[in-house]
Amino acid sequence: MCLAVPGKVISIEESIDNSPKMAKVDFAGVVQNICIDWLQDVKVGEYVIVHVGFALNKIDEKDAEETLKLLREMGDLE
Repeated sequence: MCLAVPGKVISIEESIDNSPKMAKVDFAGVVQNICIDWLQDVKVGEYVIVHVGFALNKIDEKDAEETLKLLREMGDLE
């Protein structure tokens, strides 16, 4: 089973030489570099749904926090 996880965008890197647009995203304390090239107008502080290193959608903070809470309760996020 594949899982897409919400994370909070903490910084956005400038694209260089047509490289994909990247951002640092915080997943409950774990920060990863994520491709945000497929999304329009992503801003620092917003939440995105991420699957295998690619941001797929934006999500509001309330829904993101609820999803993270459920993942913690299931033991999938520690």
